[in-house]
Amino acid sequence: MHTFNLDMEHITKIEGDASISVKVENDKVTDVKFRTIEYKRFFTEAMRGKSVMAIPAHLSRICGTCSNAHIMAAIEACEDALGLQPSEQTEVLRALTMHGLIVRDHALHLYLFSLPDIYGKDSFLDFDESDPDQHQMLHDGFAIKAAGNFLATLIAGRSVHATYPMIGGFLHFPDKVGIDEAVKKLEEIRPAVLRIIQKFKDQPFHFDRKTHYMGLVPDGNFGYIKGFVKTSTGKVYNEKEYHHLLHHVVLPYSQASAYDYEGESYLVGSLARINIAKEKLHPKTKESIPEVLALFPSTDIFHNNLAQAIEILHSVDEAVDILTTRIFTPEPLKKAPNRDAVGIGVVEAPRGTLYHKVVLGADGVIKEGEVIVPTGQNQINIEQDIGRLIDGLIANGVEREKMPFEMEKLIRAYDPCMSCASHFLKVEWK
Repeated sequence: MHTFNLDMEHITKIEGDASISVKVENDKVTDVKFRTIEYKRFFTEAMRGKSVMAIPAHLSRICGTCSNAHIMAAIEACEDALGLQPSEQTEVLRALTMHGLIVRDHALHLYLFSLPDIYGKDSFLDFDESDPDQHQMLHDGFAIKAAGNFLATLIAGRSVHATYPMIGGFLHFPDKVGIDEAVKKLEEIRPAVLRIIQKFKDQPFHFDRKTHYMGLVPDGNFGYIKGFVKTSTGKVYNEKEYHHLLHHVVLPYSQASAYDYEGESYLVGSLARINIAKEKLHPKTKESIPEVLALFPSTDIFHNNLAQAIEILHSVDEAVDILTTRIFTPEPLKKAPNRDAVGIGVVEAPRGTLYHKVVLGADGVIKEGEVIVPTGQNQINIEQDIGRLIDGLIANGVEREKMPFEMEKLIRAYDPCMSCASHFLKVEWK
């Protein structure tokens, strides 16, 4: 019988600073703490006193990689408070903004952080250019990310901290030259996307995880803006009912807020979205990968990476569809008078459902606000999974020195916010 602690002091695999500690007594995990150390940066407190027009740019600074998702959620919340209905063209441009984000962000995670595990590499840059398969993966990864960046820049001005989307519309509109180039780049990467889907379909890692899951399901096609929040139990909630859906859980050892659903943990993100709404994917996407989609709904957390690859394909197919069938014309920003109101914005960020709330005053100044991010919603799930993982490794006689890598892979499957290093676990054995 063994008693020991696993202490990981710094995890640079998420935005900010985090650590994990696992306590094992007599070969059983008795405690797991996933601590987000520097998560609270008081963005919601800083919303107080700001003009409603400044809120989207302000809240985009919460995250460096998926800032455009925060912009979309903040704009939706502010427009809801103002009682402003965007034009149909604006909604299409926002959908394209999210498609660009999904392509570039999922590619970053899949190629740079998860794919090296499959190849037994420490880093994506350790791939062997003389090996045809590894050479292909290297160039596929950079090509897909570049196409996503180009689409986001064309539509939103920048791939991060976009400058064109505003409350009431857009400041700039794509021209034919840019649209043709975007379509060309997206069509060129489609074979690469099919390759990465197959790669993650055949990956050797699996961890069965039965849990609740939920996501924003649009009325029409699969997408990331507007709709109703649907759970794996079949319940459907209006966006404004999110406080009845999520229960805030205080973790005294962490700066991040956690949440549960009806007293139990739950999952948000690509796996949840594909589980709930795979039938709404683009027809061309469904036609291309029927055997892959047959794996869903899935309870394998490593299928979250596979679901991310599927979402890249959907975003490519739908973006090409939109860009080749629409003509965009300049239109002025819509405006509405300020009023006392509460506004809610809900979008599907790359890592899951993102909630924004603003309380607006009649003077156009924000009184207070709230932001609920995907990583906080997945936090309890991650802790429980780490505990079950270590219990299983101990039962199977796995050496303690090999456990950190297994935990790395599991955390990577969740893709908790933005990574900034290839080596991310430092373990102290006590």
